[in-house]
Amino acid sequence: MTIPDPYFNETAASTTPRPAPLSRLLLSSLLAAVLFTLICGLAYPLLTTGVAGVLFPNQAQGSLITRDGKVIGSAVLGQNFTAPQYLHGRPSMTNKTDGSGPEPYNAENSGASNWGATNAKLRDSVQERIVAFRKENGLSDTTPVPVDAVTASASGLDPDISLATALLQVGRIAQARGMQPADVEKVIRDNLTPRQLGVLGEARVNVLKVDLALDALK
Repeated sequence: MTIPDPYFNETAASTTPRPAPLSRLLLSSLLAAVLFTLICGLAYPLLTTGVAGVLFPNQAQGSLITRDGKVIGSAVLGQNFTAPQYLHGRPSMTNKTDGSGPEPYNAENSGASNWGATNAKLRDSVQERIVAFRKENGLSDTTPVPVDAVTASASGLDPDISLATALLQVGRIAQARGMQPADVEKVIRDNLTPRQLGVLGEARVNVLKVDLALDALK
């Protein structure tokens, strides 16, 4: 004699949906992957690029700077100026693309030293840069040196320096160009970008724009 199971519901068992076959699950996953690839990998980038090209055409093209019809740089990428007649940017710790050695402001290999704040190499390099900056610009041994003049940025490609760092270079630039220091300072201040919305960040000077403006005075 078979004893019925009091917990078994024949009606409920007959109406319980069966699991979808594996082939259907795989097809659904594939379709979802294709759909989101088209949306996120194609439609969205095209939309944002198109909007940027209409609203911010210069920035969308890389904020390129031209002279005599030739592209000579970007307003958002620093360059390694070392000649005495030019304003110099921040130190850069970028390396050659193949990693074989240092190459300041190499846009193909952006990066920093990754030395921690307590690393002796960082401390020593900053001290060496302070000495070199003072010597290069004819400053006394007690002249305070701004931090951005002796430390590299995280990208190694910063195009801007602080106003204080720029003004400390006025004497050297004026002497190298045979200009009055006041005229060099005016060029620097004419290319000063104020704080965003008056409160965000710090006022900054674009090195490339200043150097181009100095060359234009010839």
